[in-house]
This record gives sequence, C-alpha cells and structure tokens, in this order.
Amino acid sequence: HSIGEWVLREACSQHCEWLTQGLPPLRIAINISAIQFRQKNFCAIIKQVAQETGIDPQYIELELTESMVIVYSEHTVETLAELRAFGIKLAIDDFGTGYSSLDYLRKFPVDRIKIDQSFIRNIKTIPANDAIVSAIIAMGDNLGLEMIAEGVETPDELECIKNHHCQEVQGYHFSRPVPAYEFGPWFRQFHQC
Repeated sequence: HSIGEWVLREACSQHCEWLTQGLPPLRIAINISAIQFRQKNFCAIIKQVAQETGIDPQYIELELTESMVIVYSEHTVETLAELRAFGIKLAIDDFGTGYSSLDYLRKFPVDRIKIDQSFIRNIKTIPANDAIVSAIIAMGDNLGLEMIAEGVETPDELECIKNHHCQEVQGYHFSRPVPAYEFGPWFRQFHQC
C-alpha cells in the first residue's frame, strides 16, 4: 500500500513540477496494483493526493489490468464510478492478454484501452496480429473508447498502427524511458519537429 501511494504521489507531484517548467498539462498514466485497487479507502487516497499535490484530476489516468476488473463486483463498479466522477481517467492496460471478457467493457466506466505490445510486435509480418489489432480498434471506436497501441518500436509498426487509425501510440520508436529532469527538454525538442 505504501509503495503504491508513494508512486501515485510522486507522479502527481512531477506533473505539477513540469507545469511550473512551462510544459503543457499532459495526462500522466499510473499503474495501479490489485492490492491498491481493493483498498477500502482507495478513492479517498487518490482524492487526497490530488488535493495535496494540486494536480487537476483530469490529468490522472489510472491503468488497471484486465484481471483486476474482470471479476464483476459492486465494489469494483462503485470504485470506478467514484474515480470517474472525480475526473480521473481509467484505462485497461495490456488489453487482450488477460481474460478478455468483453462484458466488462460495457459494465465498467473505462475511458481507454491500451492494446498489448505482443499484438504490435511484428504486426506487418504476422497477419493474425494485424487482424487482432484492427478488430480491437474497431471495437473500441464503436464503444466510444480511446485507443493506444503499446510497444511501438519500429517505423513499420507505427505505419501499420496509423493505417488502423489508432488515436495514440507509445513505445521505444519515440524514446526509451528518461529521468524526469530529461523529459522537459525531450518534450520540447520532440514537439518542434
């Protein structure tokens, strides 16, 4: 619990620090563990951290795995609804590698699906990967969900994802992870291109 709360607080504080450095407000994605999510006071902790750090909740995106939300429970629905009402964005991370029950996509208030990188890898040479990614994106579009392709590493992968009209991508094609102090200069350089 304490590590999860520390990560949440650090991410929110860093977001606010980047704002003071003149960067535009960017959504910051934070992975949440199942143990964190099941805490009875989870929503209260999120709200407290947002208030203490000064971050606008609309810029917090909590990443939940399929296995965390797949088990339908009143607690899960209530927690997700409360977070969303507070302005938090919710994403299903590594989509397609867990149980992949599509039922939760209509039951739970999520905003975004993150397509697992295992489907992105070799998308140009493995027809099944291309078909799966295309189907996930079409389904997400029809449900009004935002889509992001994880693990884009090559120009060919980026080209295929663009051809499928995926809204966002992330991966080493753009940058390896960088320390927080290097992000500002990287962001400014990347957005001058």
